Amino acid sequence: MIVPAFEEYEPAPDCPCAGCAERRRDLAKGVPVRSGGHPAAGAARRALVLMTAAGVALGATGAEPARAAGAASAVAFDPDPESPQGGSGPLHGRPLPGPGASRPPAEPRASTRAEIINRAKLWVATEVPYSMEKYWSDGYRQDCSGYVSMAWNLAGNEWTGSLAKFGVRIDREELQPGDMLLFHNPADPNKGSHVTLFGGWSDYTHTYYRAYEQTKPNARAQSTPMAYWENNSRYIPYRYKGLVEAPDGKGPGAGTGAASGVSATFPGAGAFRPGARNTYVTQLGRMLVERGGKRFYSQGPGPGWGDADRRATRAFQLAQGWRGAAADGTPGPGTWRLLVKGLGKNIPPRHQGGTSGGGHGRPPGGGTTTAPAFPGSAYFRPGRSSPYVAQLGRQLVKRGFGRHYATGPGPRWTEADRRNVEAFQRAQGWRGAAADGYPGPGTWRRLFA
Repeated sequence: MIVPAFEEYEPAPDCPCAGCAERRRDLAKGVPVRSGGHPAAGAARRALVLMTAAGVALGATGAEPARAAGAASAVAFDPDPESPQGGSGPLHGRPLPGPGASRPPAEPRASTRAEIINRAKLWVATEVPYSMEKYWSDGYRQDCSGYVSMAWNLAGNEWTGSLAKFGVRIDREELQPGDMLLFHNPADPNKGSHVTLFGGWSDYTHTYYRAYEQTKPNARAQSTPMAYWENNSRYIPYRYKGLVEAPDGKGPGAGTGAASGVSATFPGAGAFRPGARNTYVTQLGRMLVERGGKRFYSQGPGPGWGDADRRATRAFQLAQGWRGAAADGTPGPGTWRLLVKGLGKNIPPRHQGGTSGGGHGRPPGGGTTTAPAFPGSAYFRPGRSSPYVAQLGRQLVKRGFGRHYATGPGPRWTEADRRNVEAFQRAQGWRGAAADGYPGPGTWRRLFA
């Protein structure tokens, strides 16, 4: 398979001077720069850059990612690749004056992950050709940002400089199908800016993923190194604000004590940082109040992240027996999941050993709820041998998750250990990176609780 980085074009060579070339680009776009036109929208593209590596077949061919990566590294990339940029614009029409047009963002339309991926697959199956000027029959512009606008079912065509406002920033380890990986170069949007849709991990090391994207010659889906062939560290993951859980009984409201109307999908750590103001903070506060955290709020929970939210969150985390960084008052996927699904322990009343900060070490009756300290992820890697591996294995067997052991468990980390850990993680309802078979602090605490 040929793996192109970006395929580009040159404008008609009517005149070699830079001034005339810029003028032709502006005229081709139909919007003068002085009137708000985007100078990068019609910029000259470089010559076609194709990365060909014999024998490299990613994703569809089942080639090992490590071998594919080695072959790809031998190919010379354009050190400063360009990415065509279309501006913000309505459906079925010409772009508005420049990508920064003051068009008010529409309320995100509700979509499930399955719906997002199915829309993305439709363009891939149809082989929709790439174009930054043309619009497909569904009304979306046929470039990379128009493709994500289509998959997320946005009300208009966005560009890489505006897509982020429709998502919530997340960490890469939280990526799930339907999330996007966005690189916008504000200094020169035409150089490198690009966006892809995350379709799932291609390998257990999480170094390759299935990327759905619109690039020349047409829409495609293939195994791609995280986060992309170039500008790897500059791609930022986002989750669609309008994401809802599928109506399969596993979403919000499923089970006793579940938070009604709240998505079980963690919105990302960025939603709970100093200065953050959004509906997720309000949802978190309300769930904490329901779980015994009312005393931390002098007023009702609101959209602005504050010390009351942090203290209430920490009290809930301590109630689960978590300590250290796991109980720092900042919600993560584990905290959010327990709150939304009504699982775990409630925040105890102040008189049960608690303080104004929610601290408490022992439950009524004098017993301890603290699990053995997590020794660190480095002990649970291929080839490592330690007493912690044997301790983990014995606890897995005790909890009924030892079916992959032919013998043992023993002190050396093996694939049997990983598969048993994965089975335990999936039994907690975890998916994606949270159920990769490698124990972290959350897995360790839950396993020994």
